[in-house]
Amino acid sequence: MVVKNIFKHIGVVLHHKWLVFKLCCKVGIIWRGLVHDLSKFSPSEFIPSVKYFAQGKGSPITKEKSEKGYSQAWLHHKGRNRHHPEYWNDDVAPVPRPIMPFKYVCEMICDQLSAGIVYEGKNWTQEHQLKYWTKQKQTCPLNPKLIKMLDIVYEQVAKEGIPKTLTKKNLKSIYDECIKK
Repeated sequence: MVVKNIFKHIGVVLHHKWLVFKLCCKVGIIWRGLVHDLSKFSPSEFIPSVKYFAQGKGSPITKEKSEKGYSQAWLHHKGRNRHHPEYWNDDVAPVPRPIMPFKYVCEMICDQLSAGIVYEGKNWTQEHQLKYWTKQKQTCPLNPKLIKMLDIVYEQVAKEGIPKTLTKKNLKSIYDECIKK
């Protein structure tokens, strides 16, 4: 069972990384796509992810949290990957939720869309991310200006699809507009 989970987990991670890479290329952040989630292969993340492997139908992190109350893999992951809002969150800092740099916001969008596509499989639709985001944004430790940006981006994906929405020009325009407000 463990050996099977090792290979299945690697397959899910590589599928996810491939989709993120393709989306990152669309928005002009090729390097971010190449190095995306490399920490998932570190022992701190890989071992718990294999142990709590969810057959590719959800995150092992969620499964580990439900069993232990926290996830060692997640604590490691969020502290090393700047595309996660939790990386930037510091509740005792003068600005507890700063505005993430554009390239990491783009990588975050590519990551979230890819995760939905991988976990939902054939059931994924372009409306999926907006529905998921609508539930998640209440607890997301993200600057309110970036929350507004994600609202706009995921509404565009739902209406127009990924190819029209995920362009560097479009995302930069939305980012700049939301940051100014």
